[in-house]
Parts: sequence; structure tokens; C-alpha cells
Amino acid sequence: MNNSLLKDIGLAVLRIGASAFMLTHGYGKLQMLINGAEFGNPLGIGSTPSLFLAMIGEFVCPILIIFGFKTRWAAIPVIITMAVAAFIVHGSDPFQRKEMALLYLVAFVTIALVGPGKFSADRR
Repeated sequence: MNNSLLKDIGLAVLRIGASAFMLTHGYGKLQMLINGAEFGNPLGIGSTPSLFLAMIGEFVCPILIIFGFKTRWAAIPVIITMAVAAFIVHGSDPFQRKEMALLYLVAFVTIALVGPGKFSADRR
């Protein structure tokens, strides 16, 4: 296999893997939104708008990223959501508490910087 093909396979694995794992968190946010559950208000915009934005960042955008559709744009809400989680919601917590948000942040910043690769709707 040539380096270009391996790079595109690696980008697909990163894009699909990180987004699939993120969906496990986003689905819970979708259920909370549907059921009217309480949610934090880290940005001071209200509980429901905060939950809606978190659901977009953790559920809707990862679906777009899995398919590689508008990948770089779709990564931005995920990046913002993970930055809020790591630096605001868990800002004063120990590293272990914010580690997952930071790992997702690094993965989605990488996706935003390098793009979706050849195996994506963006490249079709």
C-alpha cells in the first residue's frame, strides 16, 4: 500500500472512530432533550439552550463527520463543546475528570485541520 492510501485509511478510522464514540455521549443528550431533563448552564444561556447545543455538538455533528459530509465545518461545534466541557464544566476538576473531553478535543481539532480524507462524502 502506498502512503497516500494509508493516510486516507487512517483519517477514515480517526473520523469514524472518534465520532462513533462521541455518539454514545450525544445520544444521552438527545434523550435528555426529548425527556425535558435538567442540564447544566455553563455559558449562562439557559439549561435548555445549553443542552441543545451540546446535543448538536455530540450527536448531530458526529453523524455528519462519520459520513465525511461538511467535515471541517461539522468538527467546529464538537471542538467548542469539548472545550467547554474540559475548560469550563471540568475546569477546576483534576486532570482525570477532564481527560476524556481533552482527548476528544485533540481528535476533532486534528479532523478539522487535516480534513476527512479520500473516503468521505466531501471527496465524492
